[in-house]
Amino acid sequence: MFSSTFKMLCCALVMTFVIEDAHACTRLVYKGTNKTVITARSMDWKENIPANLWVFPREMSRTGLVGKNSVKWKSKYGSVVTSSWDIATSDGMNEKGLVANMLWLAESKYPTFKPKSSKKGLAISLWLQYVLDNYANVKDAVKALKKEEFVVVSDVMPGTDKFTTLHLSISDASGDNAIFEYIDGKLVIHHDPSYTVMTNSPVFDKQLAISEYWKETPGTLMLPGSNKAADRFVRAKYYMEVIPKTDNVVVAVASVLSVIRNCSVPFGISTPDQPNISSTRWRTLADHKNLMYYFEDVMYPNVVWVDFSKLNFRNNAPVLKLDLVGDKDLSGEVSSKFKENNPMVFMGLKNY
Repeated sequence: MFSSTFKMLCCALVMTFVIEDAHACTRLVYKGTNKTVITARSMDWKENIPANLWVFPREMSRTGLVGKNSVKWKSKYGSVVTSSWDIATSDGMNEKGLVANMLWLAESKYPTFKPKSSKKGLAISLWLQYVLDNYANVKDAVKALKKEEFVVVSDVMPGTDKFTTLHLSISDASGDNAIFEYIDGKLVIHHDPSYTVMTNSPVFDKQLAISEYWKETPGTLMLPGSNKAADRFVRAKYYMEVIPKTDNVVVAVASVLSVIRNCSVPFGISTPDQPNISSTRWRTLADHKNLMYYFEDVMYPNVVWVDFSKLNFRNNAPVLKLDLVGDKDLSGEVSSKFKENNPMVFMGLKNY
């Protein structure tokens, strides 16, 4: 019995290290009782990524910001999002309970964008926002995006020479999930309600392989404890399966927050030349059923949340911003603290 278990653990460990990649951030989806669904994620990076909360109404006119051949649309749904540097949306939920999360994926390689081709372009800063603006659920998003009517176009991150490489996860109020990755210039879509845990690298196919190798290993016997992506994936997968399944929102939120905190990287840790295996900067949690969006900055002990029922998403409603960078004393439900603001200026691509 011991020999068999030992061999199984060794095999799992070998598999973990063979396909390990040193990237951070974790995303997970909780499914409780009575249609309770909660998505949580951590944002990890070497430097601080200034984050603010925004409220976007319906019928906002947008463009893909890659020149004359940009995709254009008007938002069908209002949303609450977390911005990065106030030039991109990296996380958020729309009024239909569709949640989107952007995580780093070093293996990403986007299609070549030809400004004069028939296919439109979309700056990567708007990829997540495009999904929240246009789709009510995962099924609709997958059906539309698999047509590849536009190309996601990336560029270097602000203030760096590092090329932006991301993959996108979405989840909805039914518990459905999908992950979108650009591998070798081709869009790869993983769509299944069971895809409840995702980290950064490796590509999602290999993350599924990690899960397969570890599924026979009892979590009560052994769980990998490092801050590497494969180890965080295994811990998140195990804990999400064993925490209480309930529709008590207080218990559910506490349970999910405890798991995403468990999978975070302690503050002050960084790996030289690998800024994406560094300290957790902030965490979010989205309650699809009750339409509540939570934000936690690791530098401060307070958690803030937004109750969608207290927001106005109607056409021509003002854009609102909650300045989390400037106001560190916020806590609790903060919908009344948002202030009218000019629309966020997304980062476009200068070469088009």
